[in-house]
Amino acid sequence: MEQATYRTYRTDATDPALRALVVELDKDLAIRDGKDHAFFAQYNGLDQIKHVVVVMEGEVPVGCGAFKAFGDGVVEVKRMYVPPAHRQRGIASLVLRELERWAHELGHQRCVLETGEKQPEAIALYTKRGYRVIPNYGQYVGVLSSVCFEKEVG
Repeated sequence: MEQATYRTYRTDATDPALRALVVELDKDLAIRDGKDHAFFAQYNGLDQIKHVVVVMEGEVPVGCGAFKAFGDGVVEVKRMYVPPAHRQRGIASLVLRELERWAHELGHQRCVLETGEKQPEAIALYTKRGYRVIPNYGQYVGVLSSVCFEKEVG
């Protein structure tokens, strides 16, 4: 079996490949989150996103992720997504590794993120990549379906 060749690049929230992937991500989350989707969706806008990583296979976008400022020396990882047909190929790890590298280059020491208990593959990814569960932060305090993580990158 031939190994796929991926091209990773840094961009921002105006990138068309990111926007196409986010449409798919939001559809997936609407199904997973059910009645709670509107609550989570309000925190997932692209207006504050200036740091985006996209992975391409040829001309096809196959993964994305982003981060935004969260606090002093801390960024929040957002909008991580790999379409189902491209999962289990290491693409999400590639995205996350590049986001961590970029955050570190910009002087940040830590990444935090929130995912949902209905996203077991995301929980497995973050655990595998060295993230540890932390108490829910900010708007996720008291949200039983949220799982928050952090990782030192500096």
